[in-house]
Amino acid sequence: MVWVVGIDTGGTFTDVFAANTATGETHCVKCASTPQDPSEAILTGLNQLNALHGVDLSGLAALAHGTTVGTNALIQRTGGRVAVVTTRGFRDLLEIGRQTRPQIYDLQLDAPEPLADRSLRLEVEERVLSDGTVLRQLDSSNLPAIAETLRRAEVDSCAVCFLFSYLNPAHERAVGAQLAALLPDLNISLSSDVQPEYREFERFNTTVINSHLQPVMTRYIDRLARELGRILPPNAGVGVNQSSGGLMTTERARAYPIRTALSGPAAGVVGAVHVAGQVGRGDIMTVDVGGTSADVSLIQNYRPSVTLEREVAGFPIRLPMIDIHTIGAGGGSIAWFDRDGLLKVGPRSAGADPGPACYGLGGEEPTVTDANLVLGRLAPQLADGGVALDRDLAVAALQPIADRLGWSVERAALSVIDIVVSNMVRALRTISVEQGHDPSDYLLMPFGGAGPLHARAIALELRIGEILMPAVPGIVCAQGLIVAEQREDFVTSRRIAVEEGCMVEVAAEVAGIDAHAGAWFDRIGAEEGAFRRELVVDARYVGQNFELRVPLGVAPRGRAIDLPSREAFLERFFAVHEQAYGYANRRAPVEMVNIRLTGLVSGFELEEAGLAAADVVPEPRSHRQVWFSAAGPTRTAIYRRGDLAASSALAGPAIIEQLDATTPIHPGDSAEVDRFGNIMVRLAQ
Repeated sequence: MVWVVGIDTGGTFTDVFAANTATGETHCVKCASTPQDPSEAILTGLNQLNALHGVDLSGLAALAHGTTVGTNALIQRTGGRVAVVTTRGFRDLLEIGRQTRPQIYDLQLDAPEPLADRSLRLEVEERVLSDGTVLRQLDSSNLPAIAETLRRAEVDSCAVCFLFSYLNPAHERAVGAQLAALLPDLNISLSSDVQPEYREFERFNTTVINSHLQPVMTRYIDRLARELGRILPPNAGVGVNQSSGGLMTTERARAYPIRTALSGPAAGVVGAVHVAGQVGRGDIMTVDVGGTSADVSLIQNYRPSVTLEREVAGFPIRLPMIDIHTIGAGGGSIAWFDRDGLLKVGPRSAGADPGPACYGLGGEEPTVTDANLVLGRLAPQLADGGVALDRDLAVAALQPIADRLGWSVERAALSVIDIVVSNMVRALRTISVEQGHDPSDYLLMPFGGAGPLHARAIALELRIGEILMPAVPGIVCAQGLIVAEQREDFVTSRRIAVEEGCMVEVAAEVAGIDAHAGAWFDRIGAEEGAFRRELVVDARYVGQNFELRVPLGVAPRGRAIDLPSREAFLERFFAVHEQAYGYANRRAPVEMVNIRLTGLVSGFELEEAGLAAADVVPEPRSHRQVWFSAAGPTRTAIYRRGDLAASSALAGPAIIEQLDATTPIHPGDSAEVDRFGNIMVRLAQ
């Protein structure tokens, strides 16, 4: 038997999903995360797979991993000590940045301090012009002195960032090679490798962040590889998920840890696309609710929205990433009163330690999980009995809120749920309404341990009539890692006016980056039929600040991508612009800015066994009183997810419990199980 495993490390739980590629057999495990050393939870999860489900780790073909190590290191600024070598006169560019403020109405809030101290931002003589020609040749005579400065300062990493190096990287490469010879143990990042695009502030900043993360990611990957080497076969492939939703090798993760900034959430979107394919519904809005945060995204025609720029911990990062909007709204989000006397929920979270009050680990502040337990929506035992919840502790935590508002504890709990749902709805409007999409045209897919608990209230606010509950909602991120493709992104920055003859110039640029993609395909050595390339152009009206992504085509390796004519390209651009902004000016001049080619290698094809069909509605395991609204509690049937067969139909009120999540079916709503174990819930409105 051939097993593949996906492991997603979250702030509260580490999720492990194993699938047999031949039989379709699947198993999942949840265990507590170990923030001090995430590899401990990974090993625990793998050992539980073997002990509980008999998964033979010696027969593992591949392991894919979604990690928060880089993200946490950036948020906490616990990466390596960083230096910067740059063009003379530009050492302060990281501080000058852009004129935008972190918060437009907060005059006191400053942008985060650069990750490299000014004393470690060093300059060399060189200058490349905006057309790639050399104005001033590189003078490397002071590099030995720079190397000595870095050695004395005990610098871990160095970012080499020159002007216009994305057009002509020769000077950066020369400096990188000389520094590597002088300081063999130094981690070196070249901006022309990390992010070879125009906009120097974003390019410099992305490269510096990459340098900051290299030491911590290298230590983590080395430690994980060492431990995995003791239990996995030597030929088992190990991949790390990127923010773009594709896997890369551990070697690439060491070199480019910046690509893992949204590693786990991106895997969830990939898993959501896989589930969407099972039900044949390509337009999906997802909400992934965990212990500390909620991640929302939009999928159109089975393709996630992609963005090129995000902020993490206040730092702009410019790389291809799945467009995921994250807010501090999860099961551990704390309810509190602001100075204005209004009840708020999040973004502060109880996390895994001490966790919600009901965990009995010392937490005393009221959380969303406490509210769901008080309302009866959660059972006193979670994760198949692995986590015991104390309702009395939850009531004690929520009582001060109830007393201050003059309400019952249950009404206070409903208010906490209403507030956290409102936060999630705002996030979903950001990625839908604000980008020209009508939420009612989409299916809502909640996942994460707490996603299904809040899905109905979200759907009502957005006028969505159907909710798709995945078979394993709390494990979707880990499931996505198994089906994720290997991915590498290539880009060339060129401003090309869209005028007569422009596509000839585009074809020449595409040929250049296609050669790089071919070399990458050769290095990873996958089967020929599994390769393909996707071509996208960033375009804008002349004078605009920001670009839009215009797809040009997809083709397998060995077949040229057919480029559209100039007229056909303009029509595609106008359509994309109208979708984003509601209009398109067909007379204004248009220009291309970046040409992007993505190399993709297909992931594992899973032969999913599916559920057997049955005409009999399963008997509930028990009943309990559940508050679905302020009208009072309702006697509710409690089902086990494993008891449901394909085509099983349920009518609310009902609660469906399983290892990784709890799914409520509200009174009047109906639910039906498909052959893959997914549940389609239709709202009574």
